[in-house]
Amino acid sequence: MAKNSMLDVIIVGAGFAGLFMLHRMKQNGFAARIIEAGDGVGGTWYWNRYPGARCDVESTEYSYQFSDELQQEWDWSERYATQPELLNYVNHVADRFQLRPHIQLNTRVTQAVFDDENEIWSVSLDSDEKLSARFCVMATGCLSSANIPDIDGLADFSGEVYHTGNWPHHRVDFSGKKVGIIGTGSSAIQSIPVIAEDAGHLYVFQRTPSYAVPAHNKPLDDAYRAAVKKEYPARREAAQQTRSGMLFQVNPEDAMTVSEADRRAEYDRRWKDGGLAFLGAYNDLLVSRDANDTAAEYIREKIHEIVSDPSVAKALSPDTVVGCKRLCVDTGYYETYNRSNVSLVDVKASPIERITEQGLRTQAEEYTLDTLIFATGFDAMTGALLKIDIRGRGGRSIAEKWEEGPKTYLGLAMAGFPNLFIVTGPGSPSVLANMMPSIEQHVNWITDCLTDMRAKGRAVIEADQVFEEDWVSHVNATAGKTLFPTCNSWYLGANIPGKPRVFMPYLGYPAYVKKCNNVAAADYEGFSFA
Repeated sequence: MAKNSMLDVIIVGAGFAGLFMLHRMKQNGFAARIIEAGDGVGGTWYWNRYPGARCDVESTEYSYQFSDELQQEWDWSERYATQPELLNYVNHVADRFQLRPHIQLNTRVTQAVFDDENEIWSVSLDSDEKLSARFCVMATGCLSSANIPDIDGLADFSGEVYHTGNWPHHRVDFSGKKVGIIGTGSSAIQSIPVIAEDAGHLYVFQRTPSYAVPAHNKPLDDAYRAAVKKEYPARREAAQQTRSGMLFQVNPEDAMTVSEADRRAEYDRRWKDGGLAFLGAYNDLLVSRDANDTAAEYIREKIHEIVSDPSVAKALSPDTVVGCKRLCVDTGYYETYNRSNVSLVDVKASPIERITEQGLRTQAEEYTLDTLIFATGFDAMTGALLKIDIRGRGGRSIAEKWEEGPKTYLGLAMAGFPNLFIVTGPGSPSVLANMMPSIEQHVNWITDCLTDMRAKGRAVIEADQVFEEDWVSHVNATAGKTLFPTCNSWYLGANIPGKPRVFMPYLGYPAYVKKCNNVAAADYEGFSFA
């Protein structure tokens, strides 16, 4: 790799977003480089190697659509791709589009400072190297800053400690071991059934249960793959018109306008089909509490049907709004609690007091463990950005700007931080939609913007403060019309002590794309140029 220190664009992160950003920069003649902390590409699918890790969006949709040749040549093996298959796919993309010469691995960005006088970004790396660029693009991911809760005694534990979001690159052997896992969110729900097959005994420490619906994963046969490849253009276009960026259809009816028998039949059909489409059973599930209660009660009934012990089933049954936290997609999760080597420990009733040398102690009991796993999620949406000392005009840090919660214009840029873009940042649909079309839409918008600036001789672009404030208000007002803010989810930052409670993603995928297009068509309304 040529070590030129002055670039057009520095891209931070080599996941799906960073790789596509680099590809578009190369296509358009910009000198760009990716800086990546890991020793390989893949982002989410590089770090999250825990047992059972797989995507909760169907493989044929959770994939790039910018290249029809890529779509035609890649064969997905399952309805929901596993982490190894997704990592193979990312590596194939990096090789196919000759991206590796422009990727600097094993390197972490520690600081990025905007030089007001020269109007460039000065970027410091943990290798002591310094780079300069006209533009910075933060492709750091929404779920990439692992959260380990501050529990007394962690340093005292004599066994092995893992976090699902930073899993080792070798097989972890649980055979015959006493394993404790803290958390029952998405990564736990995927990993628990797999770990339970090997562990001598698995203790699941649950504070708040999550809703899960079955994946009904299955292999994809040649006929199905051929049909999808033939229909890709129509499928992609149809998905773009949905509020999730995914193909499943939302029933236009409201839940309370149909009979109880009809509701049950619709929920049965969605449960049998599997996946996130369950939330599309009725149009009003995420705006009406009465409607939502019918879906929540249906899932609770299913839990009691599956789990043999009524007390365990009750403990696994949430009493919150279904969908205000990320709905989990599982394979055999609830069935796992019928195993004799699995115990559910309610740490809301009996909180964890400390981790000991030999295991973990709650207020009620002490558990001897060989292995402790944190499935405690991420400092979502903002965590990875705030780990970097990013400073805009006048040396003001992003941490100062976001002291009361993240503020962006369109989730793409920030007032006071010229020539800095975020891919799927807070204030954009990101995690509430299919991440792949969300990523491509942002990258294409940024690429078009930089190309337009070059053609017009513009050197600096910056979001306007008034437009940013209006957008933040709009994002909050839109969320306030729904049930999303009603529970303590990572969408709100509620899993991180001291983090401001602000609903971070934007609800309204197709309308958002139109808004971004309109902003660009109006000569980037809401941005100023130098």
